[in-house]
Amino acid sequence: MRFGWGLVGLLVVLVIMAVMVRKQLAGTQQALPVPVQQNAPADGKAATVPVQGRQIEQQVKQQVQTLTQPRPMPDEAQ
Repeated sequence: MRFGWGLVGLLVVLVIMAVMVRKQLAGTQQALPVPVQQNAPADGKAATVPVQGRQIEQQVKQQVQTLTQPRPMPDEAQ
């Protein structure tokens, strides 16, 4: 009888842990935005991989620059 209750308790704990892990993993999986092609070629052909790489690199650089700008400090109240 004691073995049965121990086994049931272990199964309940494993189910609770599985649900918690599943919730945490679901919260970390986010869809990445598709990069928008800003400088499309005039002939209508898709950009090559190196061109797309440079565009993504420029986007990341711009985002890093905007994030590293110091915040404007509010004037002190007098």
